Amino acid sequence: MQLLASRGYAVLQVNYRGSPGYGRAYEGAGYGEWGGLMQDDVTDATLWAIASGFADPKRICTGGGSFGAYSAMMGAAREGDLYACVVGMFGIYDLTLMERSGDVRQRNSGTYYIRRVIGDDPEALGQRSPVTFADRIKASVMLVHGGRDRRAPPAHTHRMREALERAGHEVEWLADGDQGHGFFGKRALVNLWTRVFEFLDREIGASPPT
Repeated sequence: MQLLASRGYAVLQVNYRGSPGYGRAYEGAGYGEWGGLMQDDVTDATLWAIASGFADPKRICTGGGSFGAYSAMMGAAREGDLYACVVGMFGIYDLTLMERSGDVRQRNSGTYYIRRVIGDDPEALGQRSPVTFADRIKASVMLVHGGRDRRAPPAHTHRMREALERAGHEVEWLADGDQGHGFFGKRALVNLWTRVFEFLDREIGASPPT
């Protein structure tokens, strides 16, 4: 967040339902609401930022990593005219794939968590997956992934890219075979954020810092 702000971008980070910090009831309110109430919270916060004068409605980008990437892509699919661009990093884009793969699934506690948070009904999971709604996305998209990611296996990002390209989108793509669920090391991080800022500057541009 500080890195984005230091380049002149206004940054809004949302404590949506399902996130920790406001107690168990608030976190539990997000169970079963991926792409639902949790997404509504992000949308409402974005509209608040516009109404409050913090954000230019024509120059808003949504992005994040892991679930944040899921939320960003789902937001672009649900709110087609709200976002000019999307940055998804090491993201989860197909909930049917999450339900049966990844290192969380390899532990009994992880299996219980997945069933509690997203469920296990394939049809419902498909209807809450960004890959299903790639044709609704109007925003420019950048996808970032690490080849050694065991939490959100690369198949997620490849499926999202393929779905977007079938829908006629050109995708800005950054894949690093040596990285996992997050990028680490000075060279990898410099390359990542250089590419992200090139994308952001091209799509929405930053105002001079004040």
